[in-house]
Amino acid sequence: MTRDIFGTDGIRGTANIEPMTAATALRVAMATGHRFLRGDHRHLVVIGKDTRLSGYMLEPAMTAGFISMGMDVVLVGPLPTPAVAMLTRSLRADLGVVLSASHNPYQDNGIKLFGPEGYKLSDTVEREIEERMDNGVEEHLAASGQLGKAMRLDDAQGRYIEYVKNTFPKGLRLDGMKVVIDCANGAAYRVAPLVLWELGAEVIPMGTQPDGFNINHDCGATEPQAMCAKVVESKADIGIALDGDADRLIISDEKGKVIDGDQIMALVAMDWKDAGHLRGDALVATVMSNMGLERYLASLDLGLVRAQVGDRYVVETMRSGGHNVGGEQSGHIILSDYSTTGDGLIAALQVLSVLVKTGRPASEVARCFDPFPQMLRSVSFNGTEPLENSEVKAAIAEGEAELGGNGRLVIRKSGPEPLVRVMAEAEDEAVVGGVVNPNVEAVEPEAG
Repeated sequence: MTRDIFGTDGIRGTANIEPMTAATALRVAMATGHRFLRGDHRHLVVIGKDTRLSGYMLEPAMTAGFISMGMDVVLVGPLPTPAVAMLTRSLRADLGVVLSASHNPYQDNGIKLFGPEGYKLSDTVEREIEERMDNGVEEHLAASGQLGKAMRLDDAQGRYIEYVKNTFPKGLRLDGMKVVIDCANGAAYRVAPLVLWELGAEVIPMGTQPDGFNINHDCGATEPQAMCAKVVESKADIGIALDGDADRLIISDEKGKVIDGDQIMALVAMDWKDAGHLRGDALVATVMSNMGLERYLASLDLGLVRAQVGDRYVVETMRSGGHNVGGEQSGHIILSDYSTTGDGLIAALQVLSVLVKTGRPASEVARCFDPFPQMLRSVSFNGTEPLENSEVKAAIAEGEAELGGNGRLVIRKSGPEPLVRVMAEAEDEAVVGGVVNPNVEAVEPEAG
């Protein structure tokens, strides 16, 4: 059975249009609750969200679904995705739910599901949930006297703040450091500035006035230009940009230059290797991470293990290989010593700790390698399978041959969106365009 509504990162779509309706959210909760009924104990679900207007619609729908299956619900309000994963473990809950479309604009929303250990659900479990949705989950409703109940956890933010602060090296503070923090008008708008302030930093907050509509709008990790400009204007030491649910991170150095996830992973890997904390002599990244990262790691006698795109798949590869550092170029950084999923704030603290320990500026510390020239283009498709066409396959083979061993060509379908991603990189920038453009031209007629 294929997954019809689940994508790379849970369920995602335009709010109030299938599958992101209250009715479907209710059924998802019922089916998920039924899947995770495991024993006679009182079952518990943690539900968090970001700041989108549609969260007010989806949160009560999910709550009602779980209650109807006999599960209690703990509501934590706007809180980062990794905070919900942490609280799921801390409260010994059976499930964690995050209502967020991550970096997407306000009109979208999504449902992310975590199992009792705080890890996102596997493809297999997601298929099982869809099967229950299709096969009449109403038959398994709890008896009237066995319905669940809901409560709010008033100190959820404080618990997460303390948890994050405890990942910062003991004995270090951020005194004298000026930090711009862009919270994308999202889930971290309260907790992120407080963490930095409590560690001693002078904090310049941005994106901390959510109104239900402005999440990720001209701000945050996907649009860091305003954050970079603020760093230069305020003469800050560093800028930190999170996305709507704060599971990804993009940094600006003191000169206003962007530092992406590949550079952040390289810095953390180097620092942890020197400290003897890095496990598996490698880090895990996706097929989209730059070859420059791979070359840099090799210079440190470290390897790069590649996973398919999606932080969930990075985590699965990390767990199977015994690695504790992984992530994506887009800024999902997973440090499994501390978290079961990407946590932009925890990753930012690791970068800040290196700045404090070395006394060097971010422009020197956080630029570990020169990236290979890379080009990424996206092609919309209408439900067909453009990558199965013989002409497209021939174009891919020709591009790979042209690159030889001096570059990479990656063509894949996007999980959350109806797009084909065409990416190439090589030491010679001219070669990159000569490989990407013919493949885009081959895909476009087949994409409809």
